[in-house]
Amino acid sequence: MSLIACHDCDLIHWLGPVPDGSAAKCSRCSGMLYQNKRDSLERTLALTVTGLILFVVANTFPFLGFKLQARIHETILITGIKELYHQGMWILATVVLWTTVVMPAAQMVGLLYVLLPIKLNRIPWKFKEVFRIVQFLRPWAMMEVFMLGILVSIAKLAKMATIIPGIAAFAFMALIFVLAASLVVLNPHAVWERIKIQESFREVRADRTQFIACHTCHLPCFSPSRGVHELVCPRCGTHLHLRKPNSITRTWSLILAAAIFYIPANVLPITIVTSLGKKQSDTIISGVMYFISAGMWPIALVIFVASVFVPLLKLLALSYLCFSVQRKSGWRPVDRTKIYRMTEVVGRWSMVDVYVVTILVAMVNLGPLANVAAGPAALYFCGVVIITMFAAMSFDPRLIWDNCGESHE
Repeated sequence: MSLIACHDCDLIHWLGPVPDGSAAKCSRCSGMLYQNKRDSLERTLALTVTGLILFVVANTFPFLGFKLQARIHETILITGIKELYHQGMWILATVVLWTTVVMPAAQMVGLLYVLLPIKLNRIPWKFKEVFRIVQFLRPWAMMEVFMLGILVSIAKLAKMATIIPGIAAFAFMALIFVLAASLVVLNPHAVWERIKIQESFREVRADRTQFIACHTCHLPCFSPSRGVHELVCPRCGTHLHLRKPNSITRTWSLILAAAIFYIPANVLPITIVTSLGKKQSDTIISGVMYFISAGMWPIALVIFVASVFVPLLKLLALSYLCFSVQRKSGWRPVDRTKIYRMTEVVGRWSMVDVYVVTILVAMVNLGPLANVAAGPAALYFCGVVIITMFAAMSFDPRLIWDNCGESHE
């Protein structure tokens, strides 16, 4: 039997052995407590090595070719990032570079650094710090969202030119599935359990007054009376807090900032197309209308949901959660926790429009014949996505349960 704390509602559970392939869920909010995945570390290590090989191929060889009349323009994966930088959109270029290249690479290298020594029955230097970073990077590595942006871009360009996929495009597609599989088979608890915590845990337990659940490795720690802010988790080294400091204030501030950015993101042009000396500016909505007029309803629906509906829904959902916590509402905490989980999952997919702009800028670069430039809305929209993701991270879902009158079990 071992103690484990629910990530979402802070309920402490006594957890017995979990059979291979099974999972244990919170008895109060149905949050995932533990998944016992067969050969988790070995399979994750194999997939990580495969992913690194595919990553090198995807970033080295030609990615996509754009053939218009007799001219062919070839791109590599970072061509769009370079073009955004040359157009003065260096902030947008930096975000795309970090979310599609730097973060995935750091995640895979970090996993390799942690898992390879474990396979050899050794604990690497700075093990805890590196694995904490790997877990933090997970929502910021958005290669699967980038892939969706590529598919939307190809659908938009297919009628005006011939799209030629390169070797890197196939490697990139394979990389998406390998990365997704590595995250599915990875069991973080199996990694954290390699750290011996008995001595440190007894020191913390000696003068206990209450539990504090670590929000990184989910280890329940006993809080001494001399001050919660001085504690760190004896297993992963995370600073412990009963609740995230100033959670509601910071979340409200980020919601307000995202709401301000949301207006120019949908009003200003997101792309500026120049063709034979003529310029045409398109907003997010006009892009949706283009796909509708072309008969591509599924793509129009994807763009509308990801770029218009989801950001607005996140703002409304987070506002409702903050308001309900401030009112000390005890109404339907399970449903409110599910709303929070939804905001965590869907927010990153709104980046698809930013990636569509990146692909279009990279591929349609034929000088006076045809050229695409990023509009100001692209920067504002990127701001909306990033800020709402930070807002979801700032909100502490455990606050939902503080007014429900339920004690830890």
